[in-house]
Amino acid sequence: MPAPIVIYDGECNFCLQCINWVGKKLDIRSIAFQRADLAKYDLTLEECRQQVFVIDGDKKYGAIDAVIFLLKKRGNKLLSKSLKLLGPLSRWGYFWVASHRSSLIVRLIGRILARQGK
Repeated sequence: MPAPIVIYDGECNFCLQCINWVGKKLDIRSIAFQRADLAKYDLTLEECRQQVFVIDGDKKYGAIDAVIFLLKKRGNKLLSKSLKLLGPLSRWGYFWVASHRSSLIVRLIGRILARQGK
């Protein structure tokens, strides 16, 4: 089975750190949306500016659903289940992080992820 494809914001350092962290334990094919043929994946530029997407075979996951999918596949089952159970709160948290990527807290989380990858 081919590796899941992750379409992410290639200009976002936090996104890049997350991709690197996930890629340490999970075989993924990551493509910055700025360089992707979005029509091939039935995605728009506006959608990709707002959220990450995972394409796994004929299934497509966006935002927190993409994160939950990647965490589960990576082996972080407890965290993925917790995020799924939190439902709307997880969705709100995802979009808060996505819209505050340059905030101190998100930059700190990015640094922690970067250190985890070393």
